[in-house]
Amino acid sequence: MTEHVAVTGADGFIGSHLTEALVREGYRVRALVQYNSFGSWGWLDTVDDEVRDGIEVVAGDVRDAGSVRSLLTDIDVVCHLAALIAIPYSYLAPASYLDTNAGGTLNVLEAARALGTSRVVHTSTSEVYGTARTVPISEDHPLQAQSPYSASKVAADKLAESYHLSFDLPVVTVRPFNTYGPRQSARAVIPTVVSQIAAGARQISLGSLEPTRDFNFVADTADAFVSVVRAGDADVVGRVFNAGSGHEISIGDTVGLIGEVMGVEVEAVLDPERVRPAGSEVQRLVCDSSALHAATSWKPAHSLEEGLRATATWFADPVNLARYRTDRYAV
Repeated sequence: MTEHVAVTGADGFIGSHLTEALVREGYRVRALVQYNSFGSWGWLDTVDDEVRDGIEVVAGDVRDAGSVRSLLTDIDVVCHLAALIAIPYSYLAPASYLDTNAGGTLNVLEAARALGTSRVVHTSTSEVYGTARTVPISEDHPLQAQSPYSASKVAADKLAESYHLSFDLPVVTVRPFNTYGPRQSARAVIPTVVSQIAAGARQISLGSLEPTRDFNFVADTADAFVSVVRAGDADVVGRVFNAGSGHEISIGDTVGLIGEVMGVEVEAVLDPERVRPAGSEVQRLVCDSSALHAATSWKPAHSLEEGLRATATWFADPVNLARYRTDRYAV
């Protein structure tokens, strides 16, 4: 394998797992981490030495066009994952989401066009669909921006589409459904439940329990990206691909399943601070990923129970748990 792959957002949750997966597959990887004065590489600081040795880490910012162009120089494929993703914070700072998610994507597209990058793998989200009008949700489902976050991602998706149609840029969009697993921020439902239980809580503070989600273990989501990187142009370029399990479960039932996996009885308590505005809550998500399977043979390898068990084991490690503040709400 000789392809040189750049990953933006490599210091984050999915980005760090994807970076690891690409290195283990034999790709040369250049990883963009957000510059900070601490010299931190985010979650890449925690990966195995043998993986870290295979990564060229670059500190920068997707909001800076020059930084992105430097990143993509001599790169064959870029996987663009850098984004602001916390939905609640998008209500408080919507301009920052547009700047990072849409503006950052524009910088990646422009750099790739100028440099002749062979493939741009753009990251979308199931949130762009909003509450399901038809299920399972295929790539033809209408886009509904029910939060400033989802609006910024719709804008990014449309920019990616426009650069393929206007400039023939070889873009592929991967649209993961609800990814969970080790390293995820506690602003997401599964890690907030698992981390609270691991810290000894038996009464769990949550938002709405009725919405359903299509949960996917992070290793499977990373494999979906790798499958698109590996695929031939004719199979994937210019297309959008959902990546999900095809199974839905309510938040309330998810809490019960986590309790079973972790061997405890838990009570979910509604915390008004965690409830989305009524019109912004996505009530139902369930994925149709048949297009991705047909194009690349990808399908999830982990059941929800298996993924939750691996996630709980990771959070049970005191070193990992210490990175989380389980006594407060992460926006």
